[in-house]
This record gives sequence, C-alpha cells and structure tokens, in this order.
Amino acid sequence: MLDTLDSKTATPVTLAWTGVVRHLHITPRAFLPMRAMAELQLIAGKGIDSDRYMIGREEGFYSSKPEEGRQVTLFEIETLLALKRDHNIDLAPEEHRRNVTVAGVPLTHLVGQKFWLGETLLEATRLSIPCRHIEEITGKAIFDPLINRSGLNCKILQGGTVRVGDAVRNAA
Repeated sequence: MLDTLDSKTATPVTLAWTGVVRHLHITPRAFLPMRAMAELQLIAGKGIDSDRYMIGREEGFYSSKPEEGRQVTLFEIETLLALKRDHNIDLAPEEHRRNVTVAGVPLTHLVGQKFWLGETLLEATRLSIPCRHIEEITGKAIFDPLINRSGLNCKILQGGTVRVGDAVRNAA
C-alpha cells in the first residue's frame, strides 16, 4: 500500500514538514484588489472575517456557489518562484487571489488532511482550480502554468488569529 512503510506491519507514513506564513490577503468583494494584512481572524465553519467568501456574506466571483470547503485558501510561494523561473511571469502574492501564501508546505499532498495554520486548525478539502478570471484581473497568461499549482481550499475547524510568520505544521 502506498500509505504504509511496510505492508506487513501496516505502519502509516507521516510526512514531516513545517512551513511558514509569508503573506496574508483579503478583499471584501470580487474584482477589488487584495489587501495585505498582518493578521487574519479565521472563524470556524464560516471563513475569514471581512473576506468576500465568508459564509453568509458571499460577495466573491463564485458567490452563487457558496462552499463550506472554501473558507480559506492557501498558495505556495514556491509557485511564484517557479512562474518566474519557468515562464518568466512575475506574479505578486496579492495577485494569485488566495488568502494565505505559505513557504515550505506541500499543499498538493494535504487534500483530506488536517493541519495547523498558526493557532487555527484546517482541513484541506480540495486543490484550487485556476480560472480565466485571474487572467482578466492580472492581464497575465497564468491559467495554464497554474494547472495543478493553483493553491488549496480548506475548511476552518478551529478558528483564531493567523499572523505573518506563524508556523504551518501537520496535525498528525
């Protein structure tokens, strides 16, 4: 089995990693620029205080499709570096339109997993899907390069404050 070290002993594999929050952003409505924040208030089962996708006040691009598993979104800073290196595209942390930019976090491997973002506990629900909307806003051809690298959608299980510089770590 892929989730065990030795199928005879069935010892589960736990990925060892620790990352860090590099940037935090929100916006109250679709099409408005993302605003850099030093900290965000995450509310369990709802979303981020004052963000466009907070359940009950949806004003985002996908507001007609509220989704419990999209309460907070994360993006890898390593993807920004790869866009520059591989495609000569400069994309700033506020331009990817996700809430939290992290470093050292294996986002694509976290779907279905729980992890700590500062003092908050998240459950990764699915990978984000790039959309043409981001190309309209940025004026940059980033749709194709962001396939499978467009971030992670999460549900907030335990709310609290998240700050730039907070640790991101596995909950296991």
